[in-house]
Amino acid sequence: MIKTFEQAVQFLTELQHFGIKMGLEQTRRLAELCGNPDHSLRFIHLAGTNGKGSTGAMLERCLRESGFTTGFYSSPHLLTPCERIRINGRAVSEEEFAEAAEIVSRAAGVMQRKSAMPTYFEAMTVMAMLLFKKHDCSYVVWETGMGGRLDSTNIVTPQISVITNIALDHEKFLGSTLAAIAGEKAGIIKAHVPVVAGSMAPEADAVLARRAAELSAPYIRAGEICPVTTNEVPEMRLNHQQFYCAGELIELQLNGLMQQRNTQVVIAVLKTLGLWSDTCRKALRNTRWPGRIQVLNEGRFILDGGHNPDGLQSLAETLKVLYPQRRFRWIFGAFADKDFSGGLQIIAPLVQEIHAVAFAEDARLSATPEAIAETAGKLNIKNVYPVQDLPALLKKIAGEKIPEVPVIIAGSLYLAGEVLEVLAAGNEVLEL
Repeated sequence: MIKTFEQAVQFLTELQHFGIKMGLEQTRRLAELCGNPDHSLRFIHLAGTNGKGSTGAMLERCLRESGFTTGFYSSPHLLTPCERIRINGRAVSEEEFAEAAEIVSRAAGVMQRKSAMPTYFEAMTVMAMLLFKKHDCSYVVWETGMGGRLDSTNIVTPQISVITNIALDHEKFLGSTLAAIAGEKAGIIKAHVPVVAGSMAPEADAVLARRAAELSAPYIRAGEICPVTTNEVPEMRLNHQQFYCAGELIELQLNGLMQQRNTQVVIAVLKTLGLWSDTCRKALRNTRWPGRIQVLNEGRFILDGGHNPDGLQSLAETLKVLYPQRRFRWIFGAFADKDFSGGLQIIAPLVQEIHAVAFAEDARLSATPEAIAETAGKLNIKNVYPVQDLPALLKKIAGEKIPEVPVIIAGSLYLAGEVLEVLAAGNEVLEL
């Protein structure tokens, strides 16, 4: 029996041995054994290679400030799995997390008698449903884990489906072309349910539009109904940008040019649902999302969880606007199975030096500092230094005088979580 948060984490950790299983049957069965908590909830289902978290955070904030009780399910977490399940922007308590895990563990025990066990993500997905039902959430912002068609979150029928963008990532599971990946993301499109699509390559957009037509689902391109213009508006600066979207002045504290594209999607979704208002416009200004071009330690660091070439390209574009003609010290770490070579190639013109690091908590998952340095060398990137002790490096820089330009930390959300823990920035994660 699960009575504590630690026992809940242990239960979920043991489920990781079952790996990643693409398919919906186990999640459906688990939800059924838990009373189908999803049947009473209204979902906004989010898929996309990048931008899901920021888009979800903006949607959640707009809905919350409009007076709705909100649920927000996202992944991965930075510091604690409680972050994955938020009620009104706040991570659920360890006590509630354990309560939901106990219900799911009993259902998993029934499944085990028939030689089936849920995965970590399947269990977490149903735990989220249980807690959102318990809190009687008016709207649930519901983020896919990976892909869409066979993702555990896809057992629901949402009020609206949202696909932020399509880029290369998780090719082993989703395919090696934009069209193939778009086909997997298109799996969240449901018959007669509106779908909002963000900016993406024409071949990906065509796949989504075709699937929507097959299902008689209204297909809304966010850029067409919410065009962005920046004429006669002050340039972006750190922790503040403003631009016009669909003719309205939008202000954000979220950093990054890509947030303008994400905002298009958010406004298109809310307009489609009939929920866009001046309250929502003000809520966008208040939205925070940790780990994405996040300023830390009085400006000594900029932390970004960009882990694929598309994400790192967005970071690089933003740095060029914020700090024209400047190069940076980087702290870079990556999963061993990610295309970190492509990422390094993108940031190369912005490199003064790189401290190549491994994950402090689980180096087995990480590319070694030496492998990162070797790859950087092949790309003719100079001044790359393998570092074995990430916490010591962070504490050393934190004790230095605030530099003219920040140190950039990037390559993985896993790395971002470790950095936030070392720099004691956890409070910025638990409440949005």
